[in-house]
Amino acid sequence: MKNKRIIGYTSGVFDLFHIGHLNLLRNAKALCDVLIVGVTTDELVAYKNKRAVIPFEERLEIVRSIKYVDAVVPQADMDKLAMCDKLKFDVLFVGDDWFQSPKWSKLDEEFNKRDVKIIYFPYTKGTSSTLLNETLNLLK
Repeated sequence: MKNKRIIGYTSGVFDLFHIGHLNLLRNAKALCDVLIVGVTTDELVAYKNKRAVIPFEERLEIVRSIKYVDAVVPQADMDKLAMCDKLKFDVLFVGDDWFQSPKWSKLDEEFNKRDVKIIYFPYTKGTSSTLLNETLNLLK
């Protein structure tokens, strides 16, 4: 019997693509056979009272072109459980800034019921799209 392929999933805005994004995707791919990445739509970014610098379609294409990524899907809402039911992934990769937060503690229980493992990666210190945006705003 052939071993089951491990399907991994992560998501993000991926605006102003930087080394933290690359580290996340590289590390995630090292822990699964197939890596699916959800890219947040412009509408969902706006819902979070933010605005992406790079349009959704371009962010989608940037992430799709990364060699660690096997498939890209739009992330139109924050419902990770619905995405799990749709994509049938085995492992979810998220930043450790969510670790043990009330929202993720509950999600952890729900994913555990689905036999989905959550792996928390360390947030890349010193680099973030927010910091890049703030720096660009200072240059205006």
